[in-house]
Amino acid sequence: MKKLLITLFLVSFMQMGWAQSDKYISAMKKNLSMMDTAKGPDVNIILANNFERIGEAEKTQWLPYYYASLCTVINAFGEQDKSKVDMLADKASDLIDKAEKLSENNSEIFVIKSMIATSRMMVDPQSRWMKYGPVSAENIQKAKLADNTNPRPVYLEGQSKFYTPAAMGGGKEAAKPYFEKAVMMYENFKPATDISPNWGKGQAAQFLSMSN
Repeated sequence: MKKLLITLFLVSFMQMGWAQSDKYISAMKKNLSMMDTAKGPDVNIILANNFERIGEAEKTQWLPYYYASLCTVINAFGEQDKSKVDMLADKASDLIDKAEKLSENNSEIFVIKSMIATSRMMVDPQSRWMKYGPVSAENIQKAKLADNTNPRPVYLEGQSKFYTPAAMGGGKEAAKPYFEKAVMMYENFKPATDISPNWGKGQAAQFLSMSN
């Protein structure tokens, strides 16, 4: 009887774990689908909040905090009121720090850290480049070292070159090889799971067409 009770408990516990996992995957896929189809700052705020809530519920999963940070930093780039950008960058930074505590030396997390630094720099590039430019570049290099198959750091590297004046080593011609490489890498890249990061392919191809 004791063995039967233990067996029933273990089966029940495993089923509960499976149910929680299914619920988590379902919630993530639903919000990722919204990311793919819906655009605009209001939607990104909703998605960031949704992903953060999933993260707080799951506790051990880094991806919800990652996506919450990504949505937030996307809003930082699109914010027209420059006085609000640092606040959004601070929030994105807090979220990605939570992700990093759950997954260290993660290429995708370094990508977001680079984006956050760039968003701060773009508030006033002339006065902020010396502070945030190196932080962005350092995280790109860390992302490449952590996973040399990840196309996103190469894409962002090209984007940085694209918007850098030609007199400073940037411009379309300088950026083109990075976009070419990124597009090729996207063709070969296989995300680890259905909910793992897989964004940027379309943007890299678009930048490549603008660099010709």
